[in-house]
Amino acid sequence: MLPDVSDLANTIILTPAKAIGIPIALVGAVFLAIGAQLQHRGVVKVETQSETRSSGGLRLGQLLALLRRPSWVFGTLLLGLAVVFQLTSLYFAPIIVVQPLGAIALIITAVVNARVSGVRLTRRAIRSISFCIVGVGLFVTIATITGQSKEISQTELVIVLVLLVVITVAFAIVFALLRKRFEAIIYIVGAGVLYGFVATLAKVVIDRIHTLFIGASDTHGFEWLTLTCVIALIAAAAMGGYFVQSAYSSGPPDLVIAGLTVIDPLVAVSIGIVVLQEAAGAPWYAIVAFIVAGILAVYGVFQLSKHHPQTQH
Repeated sequence: MLPDVSDLANTIILTPAKAIGIPIALVGAVFLAIGAQLQHRGVVKVETQSETRSSGGLRLGQLLALLRRPSWVFGTLLLGLAVVFQLTSLYFAPIIVVQPLGAIALIITAVVNARVSGVRLTRRAIRSISFCIVGVGLFVTIATITGQSKEISQTELVIVLVLLVVITVAFAIVFALLRKRFEAIIYIVGAGVLYGFVATLAKVVIDRIHTLFIGASDTHGFEWLTLTCVIALIAAAAMGGYFVQSAYSSGPPDLVIAGLTVIDPLVAVSIGIVVLQEAAGAPWYAIVAFIVAGILAVYGVFQLSKHHPQTQH
């Protein structure tokens, strides 16, 4: 049965606040792309000087050496600005709207990296990037017309924290057992999942602070839950940051950005849909479209990891 046009019209929720959040997120994506390129340059220089390839992750000495690389430091500052813009966009719009917009960084990074490295992207690599962009673009379009912010309950917040603990423990075990076998794609998946939780926790903290200031009644236990969220956010961001730097040492920056701008939003959006109920008003065919879009985007990332010219040996 075809969807009723009137039902679709009723699901479109493009508020002024949501519209403001979109361009803010796009500016953050630009800073993300440039910052990633500069961080990658710094990691490569540090590895070249140490004459080792960190297949098991960057060592402590290499991490400290990054602090002496101007390119890496400047790139980190730009990524900090990207985070500020992302958090601002999350204040105005739901996670499922603004988080996937980081995919624009993939296009910018691919173009910049091709020029900087002198490596021409192959047709297969371009096709893989196209899958990522189309998948994420479809996701954003549907999320923009169906997603909506809602007050986050304590139960939903606890569920998010429990999921983060379970995922973190799982990755810690995998990392301990398979550290030497890690390749770029594994680091990227790990970082993407963790950053997806970072975005979710950031949205939770922003919304709960907003709830406190407007005097909502459901603020019992606000302080300790919010503090727990902040601590969990910092821990997940730190662990994800380590994975990203290790991914730079074993893969090109556009592959890293491809993974982050696909896996990160898919995790955040999944939490937004399943736990936070941000797509509660979406019709069944929108949910199907979400799944198709996600499959396209993830397929693009894994194809890029296989066919990117800088990962060919």
